Amino acid sequence: MSSDDMKNNEHTLPGEASISVHASVPEYYNFAAEVVDKFAREQPEKTAIVWVDDEGREEIISFSKLSIESQRLASALQMQGLKRGDTVIILMGRQLEWWYTMTACLRMGLVASPGTTQLSEKDIAYRVDATEAACLIADSSQANKLSSMKEQCNSLQHIVIVGDAQGDMLAYQEIINNASADFPAIKTESDEDALCYFTSGTTGYPKMCIHNHIYARAHNSTGQHWLDLSDNDLHWNLSDTGWAKAAWSSYFAPWLRGAAIFVHHTSGFSAEQSLALFARYDITTFCAAPTVYRMFVQCDLSDTNFGKLRHCVGAGEPLNAEVIDVWNRATGITIRDGYGQTESVILCGNTPNMQPKPGSMGKPIPGIDLAVIDKEGNRLGVGEEGDIAVCVKPIAPLGLFKEYKGLPEKTAACFRGDWYITGDRATLDEDGYFWFVSRADDVILSSGYRIGPFEVESALLEHAAVIESAVTSSPDAERGEVVKAFIVLAEGVSPDEELKLNLQNHVKTVTAPYKYPRKIEFVDQLPKTVSGKIRRVELREKEWANAN
Repeated sequence: MSSDDMKNNEHTLPGEASISVHASVPEYYNFAAEVVDKFAREQPEKTAIVWVDDEGREEIISFSKLSIESQRLASALQMQGLKRGDTVIILMGRQLEWWYTMTACLRMGLVASPGTTQLSEKDIAYRVDATEAACLIADSSQANKLSSMKEQCNSLQHIVIVGDAQGDMLAYQEIINNASADFPAIKTESDEDALCYFTSGTTGYPKMCIHNHIYARAHNSTGQHWLDLSDNDLHWNLSDTGWAKAAWSSYFAPWLRGAAIFVHHTSGFSAEQSLALFARYDITTFCAAPTVYRMFVQCDLSDTNFGKLRHCVGAGEPLNAEVIDVWNRATGITIRDGYGQTESVILCGNTPNMQPKPGSMGKPIPGIDLAVIDKEGNRLGVGEEGDIAVCVKPIAPLGLFKEYKGLPEKTAACFRGDWYITGDRATLDEDGYFWFVSRADDVILSSGYRIGPFEVESALLEHAAVIESAVTSSPDAERGEVVKAFIVLAEGVSPDEELKLNLQNHVKTVTAPYKYPRKIEFVDQLPKTVSGKIRRVELREKEWANAN
């Protein structure tokens, strides 16, 4: 980006300070003060959230109300003895209180640790103990799971329930009823801990990924370069509130850009119901995991009114080119893949100012020196497969995680010389576009060939009988390991040996013949994370365990 481009891209929205590639980091930063309270002060009636639920209830939340509600909660938590630096576990769906709680935590210097409501009692106890959490704020659906949590976890002082509380749990509404709405944001240091996300690896318990306060401001690049947001947009992100993607697209990035956030609080996802919301609420920008788009394109889109929708992005895993094509024919909009991690902000993407290549990851976001490197840290050339890495020398870009708390060895293992190693593999083409191959540990080695699962999955998805597929390695006496596909079939399609042969021949014609799945297993559903990513590791581990 030229100096003139930098000037042209300077903004005066709350949260921004003419951020440039080499912007110095301020000593202090607090998102609640710099963005929420500033909007509340300068444009108090500006819409922050448009919230609807399955019962037809609708609420329009202004920045003024968001600021006041978060100040009341901060006062209430302070009265319960919580103090700067304490960790709060947050287990809620899409209740408005999730946004109030996140803002209150940032406001008072607490460390917010969001999690999905699908966590088991054991999972929750692990997170409380690992973080030494002082407080747990959850919706009423979690109350039964939390009934014995205080006895199990020594650090836990309070459990606050949104809705009906049990036993000695505190009711959210009761503690804020008489709480003061005068709680100015604490002057938090930029490098002070602000967020703790648990991220699963291939082995062991989930790691605690720590982000500091300046991480929030770094999402300006997410909002500007990938989500393409401005202050007249209504942005809908479908990720679970327990996933770091909610911090990206359901919290920091839209408000940094002055956009409003659309929230549909629902007990379960319905493709048909969701499609009807685009026109009803004049949603302009949309973000979802590939699984959602795959479900959308199974619907009849010919009569769907997409209203003012103008920009769509996909995240979580690479989106298959055929899904992008079907969506484009129905909407006139190209789904633009973006790439980042729990440990980062947006790193790479098909941005609005570039010609996308369907199926590619796009190009590095301005300010990010992204490369494909070898084991020695050397940049690789066109077509050479290697590790996706971010250059962190001499200055690391804003938004990279601070550490895996309590795991210095695993933190150090993410860095190789001048590089942060993402753990994903890719190739680079002659135009500078990145092409995802696989997670580093998903690569299949068969008879000397290196096979990435994504290309095989994409080929399978082009077949009309296939709804979803996951590809992993399977042990083989002759070849060491071979490609195995786990396939979810379309409704009405019967699994049989003839179909297996048909699918194998189909893959041979779509991609290199050596990549075809020598083994196929039809399944009713695929194991996924809460963010919609297919858990290939789970399938692979079962496959190899069964062979022993």
